[in-house]
Amino acid sequence: MAREAITSCRLCPGRCALQLTLDDDDRIVTVRGHRADPLTRGFTCIKGLNAPAVHYSPERILHPLERQPDGTWREVSLDHALDAIAARLGQLIADHGPDSVGCFKGTLNYNNFLANAMLPAFMAAIGSKAFYSTMTIDQSGKWVTVGRLGAWAAPRDDFASADVSLLVGSNPFVSLSNFGIKAHDPIKTMRDAKARGLQLIVVDPRDSETARQADILLQPLPGEDATLFAGFIRVVLENGWHDEAFCDAYVKDLAALRRAVAPFTPELVARRTGVAPGDLVRAAELFAAPLVENGQSRRKRGVASSGTGPSMGPHSNLAEHLIECLNVICGRFAREGDPVPNPGVLGAPRARRAEVIAPTRPWEQGPRDVLGHGMIFGERMTATLPDQILHDGPERVRALIVDGGNPAAAIPDTRRTREALARLDLLVAIEPFMGATAELAHYIIPPRLMFERIDAMSRDYEPFTLFEPYSHFTPPVIAPPAGSETIEDWAALWEIARRMGRQIVLDGEPMDMVTRPDSEALMAFMLRNSNVPYEQIRAATGGKVFDVPPVRVEPAAGAARFDVAPADVCAELDAVLGEGPGAAGYPHRLAVRRLREVVNTSLHKVPAIAQRMPTNFAYLNPADMAALALANGDVAAISSPHGAIEAVVQADATVREGVVSISHGWGGGGDAGGRHPGVNVNRLISLAGKLDPINAMPVMTGFPVRVEKRQAPAAVPA
Repeated sequence: MAREAITSCRLCPGRCALQLTLDDDDRIVTVRGHRADPLTRGFTCIKGLNAPAVHYSPERILHPLERQPDGTWREVSLDHALDAIAARLGQLIADHGPDSVGCFKGTLNYNNFLANAMLPAFMAAIGSKAFYSTMTIDQSGKWVTVGRLGAWAAPRDDFASADVSLLVGSNPFVSLSNFGIKAHDPIKTMRDAKARGLQLIVVDPRDSETARQADILLQPLPGEDATLFAGFIRVVLENGWHDEAFCDAYVKDLAALRRAVAPFTPELVARRTGVAPGDLVRAAELFAAPLVENGQSRRKRGVASSGTGPSMGPHSNLAEHLIECLNVICGRFAREGDPVPNPGVLGAPRARRAEVIAPTRPWEQGPRDVLGHGMIFGERMTATLPDQILHDGPERVRALIVDGGNPAAAIPDTRRTREALARLDLLVAIEPFMGATAELAHYIIPPRLMFERIDAMSRDYEPFTLFEPYSHFTPPVIAPPAGSETIEDWAALWEIARRMGRQIVLDGEPMDMVTRPDSEALMAFMLRNSNVPYEQIRAATGGKVFDVPPVRVEPAAGAARFDVAPADVCAELDAVLGEGPGAAGYPHRLAVRRLREVVNTSLHKVPAIAQRMPTNFAYLNPADMAALALANGDVAAISSPHGAIEAVVQADATVREGVVSISHGWGGGGDAGGRHPGVNVNRLISLAGKLDPINAMPVMTGFPVRVEKRQAPAAVPA
């Protein structure tokens, strides 16, 4: 019998609520946004609308695959694959130690509640510290900033009452993700916010979908975020627009920060970034200068927040530090007695205090990898993974389990990364499609997809991405394809641990390692201490804003201070000051770009998406196109000092001159015979070059390139 079902999309952080129609065969036939959802209000994008095509794709892997000695694949039973994987992992650990086994957590693992919890528990069970994820190749500058600057133990200013928001290198109208603003149903949300008086500042080399809503748009040259925000802070401090009382109480050494940014005058910033001095001052004043209402002055509310732009560019940790310093010196945090807008739904009840969480600098403690980098929040640095595999010493990673990710396409220096993955003694991909990483694997374990599994929103990220106590519990909507042998990601890890004789401790409690729990029971266990009882979360149909007891910010219990100007930050500011122009012969800068149609390395082959976005076009300002004698559909050679790619070009007047804007995550892992659409930008990036000394972050945007015309092949879509 035909039926309707309410669920949510879990392809990106937006998690838009969906209303599905299923036919008499229980097959999804239509998808639309769920208008009654209180958060997403009917909004969804092309990804959610085409989610059934992912489930029903003829290219979906439905049975475990085992690579044969001649490189071909053979379907095997799930038990056979799990037995073989467990036996091989056990032997490697016995011969080389637990750190010879690594894991890589990808974007889709983050959007899978049980798998996200199980993967670190599995690694702890086998005793390995070789944990890698997309976080340390994407926005790990945020983690570094928490460890070096400190953090506030209560919420930042609430978006609902914000006077101003500053978005840096972030396009939530496309990504549906930002820690500083409400990014769900973004068009209506921003329209409502601006109607109540919100003023928006956007910093982006492109006049993006979000930037078009800005009251002030600054378009700096990519890669100059640290310069821009050193100057921004200088203007704020010079004009006395900072929150002096907050700084006196909670900042360690404001005078040192003032000295460090003093050389970054508006004129110097203009020469380096292309942002006019008057525009810089106007933006700083709009963000920081106190408001005068009825003759009384009060501090503005609203925060500065960033995306992949500064996080993947040169001096990414410094840029993130300076952006968050703006929030600190302007006091953009809830104070004692203020209400907590979102006390949480899935997380356990806890106090929020008006105090600083002291910097811990975790990378300076504990074990280090073969390149000398420490760990941050239990993870190694992803850019060092190829070296950790190719290293000939006893610390070598010899096996890798990949869940929800595609490191062959995601990690820079593509040829070296593929060389490393191909050298592994065992590569296991929990993966529904033959992506660039799966092509190199020894075993592919097909997981259940989002409409086939139970799920909840992120317990870890709800304090940062949700501004009200909203949650959306999603039971399975459809069964896996008939005759398939799929398994939930978390269950595959549990089964491997059981076969290895290892005890998994999940959420502080040892699991039963004899009888595997069902997913419903495991979810109930994980949410046993949730702020809203699990039974109420489970009973809600669709997304819901829950009626939770109000929480207010409590008094401080400690006396820590923000470290706004540690010695390494000041030294890096000096280094930035002394930098010259880009590499000779490479006059353009490459800028990272989000696309609405895809998520990183996923969804490129979905028919409706491929028709709309057949490749990752290289977008250039029309003036640059004319200067290079390029027309839409031409193929351009884009080269860096490390490598070269060829991409189809498109004119885009929103991109500032001197910039080529192109999306990462396309083109597979390299020489894949055209099986993966688009081109891999990571071929332009070297891991042997300058990596950040803290988190080994390579420069993935804002680096110099040269663009030259090439003849377009007839098969390339225009």
